[in-house]
Amino acid sequence: MSFAALILISIGLAMDALAVSVSGGLGMEKPNFKKAFKMALTFGFFQAGMPVIGWYAAFGFKESIEHIDHWIAFGLLVFIGLKMIWEAFHEIPDSKKTNHFETRTLLFLAIATSIDALAVGISFALLDIHLLAAVLMIGSITFILSFLGVLIGCRVGCHFSRWADVIGGVILIGIGIHILLEHTII
Repeated sequence: MSFAALILISIGLAMDALAVSVSGGLGMEKPNFKKAFKMALTFGFFQAGMPVIGWYAAFGFKESIEHIDHWIAFGLLVFIGLKMIWEAFHEIPDSKKTNHFETRTLLFLAIATSIDALAVGISFALLDIHLLAAVLMIGSITFILSFLGVLIGCRVGCHFSRWADVIGGVILIGIGIHILLEHTII
């Protein structure tokens, strides 16, 4: 596989994480580099780790999960998205609102956005791709795009106030639906 193809695969895998990062940044009043770093590191780690799991589980695991992986991602993203939209129209104390940067929520989002990377890892094993170079590229690109996504979302979100939660929720639901349709229609 060429270096350019690996970059394109990495960017493609990072798009869900980028969109979720923008969604997370929408709810921020001012840029918080620590939170942006936490999200980017978590997404980068999961995007890089899932191909490793897929690589090692390539022979036998693929058939076990490929028929439900998109449903898992869909369910997690739609649940969090609907919760955000509901919170936008109800008076909820800030301490109870969905926080993309809370460790548990962040882990759910990271898993949901990196399931495709698991399948890519399986294909890497079948195509005899150099795993270390691939996961370093995937993780690095996801980290950079996610970090920038949080900052972009924050910049846009301060202008939308309450609607930022609605927009963020709709983005998450849209990603979930996209993942589901991508795997059920094609």
